Amino acid sequence: MKNTELAQIALSQDHTGAIANPIYLSTAYQHPHLGESTGYDYTRTKNPTRSVFEESFAKLERGVASFATASGMAAIQLICNLFKSGDEILVSFDLYGGTFRLFDFYEQQYGIQFKYVDFLNYEEVKQSVSEHTKALFIEPISNPQMIEVDVDPYYILSKEYNLLTIIDNTFLTPYLSTPLEEGADIVLHSATKYIGGHNDVLAGVVTVKDESLATQFADLHNMIGATLSPFDSYLLQRGLKTLHLRMDRSEYNAKLLAERCKHLEAIDQVLYSGRTGMLSLRLNKSYKANRFLENLDVCIFAESLGGTETFITFPYTQTHVDMPDEEKDKRGIDEHLLRLSIGIENYEDIEKDIIQALEKSKEGVIS
Repeated sequence: MKNTELAQIALSQDHTGAIANPIYLSTAYQHPHLGESTGYDYTRTKNPTRSVFEESFAKLERGVASFATASGMAAIQLICNLFKSGDEILVSFDLYGGTFRLFDFYEQQYGIQFKYVDFLNYEEVKQSVSEHTKALFIEPISNPQMIEVDVDPYYILSKEYNLLTIIDNTFLTPYLSTPLEEGADIVLHSATKYIGGHNDVLAGVVTVKDESLATQFADLHNMIGATLSPFDSYLLQRGLKTLHLRMDRSEYNAKLLAERCKHLEAIDQVLYSGRTGMLSLRLNKSYKANRFLENLDVCIFAESLGGTETFITFPYTQTHVDMPDEEKDKRGIDEHLLRLSIGIENYEDIEKDIIQALEKSKEGVIS
């Protein structure tokens, strides 16, 4: 995707020529005559500011329609409503803990089955498809192990078995990957992350390439009501204008840090796909995660990702806290694993901060 395309799509579509898109706060819109509408009636159904973002984002994703939701989890919940009791979805074994929690809720409350499979093993996935299987839910770069999956074979598999392919593209964004062009049916993002990009907006977005799916989602989106507010829609539109710049810098910093950490005594394992700004580190057991986190100066110990600041998260008690211990153990989510969202700061400042915090986290060192 060309950088200029991002900037052009993100420009205001308002008729006044305003460069920053107006924020329409009105919840209701006047009807010209009985049975006539301006296209906007009630803001839950459709809002001009939200529409600009949704239309812009659908173009970036190469889809027919996007639906902006009140959070990333609301985006996944919107998708879950496509399925009914007895349906089965094959899911990435390693995935975000909040998604695991929501799927567990839907399984317990509504009888939708979620089967966790290793998408690195194509034969395992193929053999797992049954008459009840309706969809594949894939994180192309998993959270938090950063396992990158070749999704292309699963687009073919989905067509063979008439399944929906659902991609959580939060880590990559449409700047680095456009799954709808490659064969996906539904793409979702926690737009709180790279799309917003400044840690100041809570949002999600679902995009589809099929008109019939778009119609279903439009009905569900309006009926459920977890739609994005006008102001938050404005913030996402703003975020699109700098997405390419932020992603390039974040990825540049992450690549340098991943290579540097491979040579540090304190790090037993660097988990990095080589793409985007997300990586995870497994500390040597002689180093304590709590002491490392307490001694950060530039980087921030916080539970999110994709912003301008470098965030370091402790999945064991944060993003995956509600996952049962036995499930965390299976996925290698332990008390030595750290997830890093690398920001756009000066790289030398990030590296220096991490190294000094590691030095203070070694057993026996007085910090």
